[in-house]
Amino acid sequence: MFPTMNSYYTYYFSLNISYLECQIFYTGQLQHVLLIDDRGYKVQIPVVNLKKHLDSRGLKGRFRLLTDTSHKILSFERIV
Repeated sequence: MFPTMNSYYTYYFSLNISYLECQIFYTGQLQHVLLIDDRGYKVQIPVVNLKKHLDSRGLKGRFRLLTDTSHKILSFERIV
């Protein structure tokens, strides 16, 4: 994995998590989740980044994570 010319890393994910499964995000039991991107890279992110995209269907869709070269999250957004 190499940074792009703009000095950040890009990861793509497909998520399909039901609303009921997402309830654990609000119990305080879970602070971080481990996601595996399309290339097989494992990335741990804070649950708060997922909560922003939760709706009545759960957490579904394609997402892009951008981090700087120190792996600090710059953005986590739904792309489809």
